[in-house]
Amino acid sequence: MKDLLRKIRKTGRVAEDPPERPAGDVPDALGELGGSVQLRHVDAGSCNGCEVEIASAFGPVYDAERYGARLVASPRHADALLVTGPVTRNMEVALRRTYEAVPAPKVVVALGDCARDCGVFAGAYGVAGAVRDVVPVDVEVPGCPPEPEAIVAALRGLTGR
Repeated sequence: MKDLLRKIRKTGRVAEDPPERPAGDVPDALGELGGSVQLRHVDAGSCNGCEVEIASAFGPVYDAERYGARLVASPRHADALLVTGPVTRNMEVALRRTYEAVPAPKVVVALGDCARDCGVFAGAYGVAGAVRDVVPVDVEVPGCPPEPEAIVAALRGLTGR
């Protein structure tokens, strides 16, 4: 046991360097947040493919939290909304109320093709429209579902890290 502790102490912390920060501007609304963004996830009617990728992005492999992005349970504690899926008729009012509950400055991230343009659900009877039809969108992440790397890159664009 002592040998293991000595080895750990001698070696120190070993981790890969982070990849290069993606090019792009930080939205004006997040300039005053100091590199940290609290996110409230809203499933507006998705198939849960994006939710699996969000779980991967915040899991131990991609670890989005090391770049200053963190999921919170309440919109009142959030700086940004992470919205997945097309906005269904049942979720239209709920999404609007959630957006209004987020304190200013606030940002909305439309995650996935369904959130961006309704994807395969375009024209469905239960779909009210894309996220931008209900609330203003600042960042869009393409993909069906988007890969965890794309999600982390978009979040790094928000935090500036």
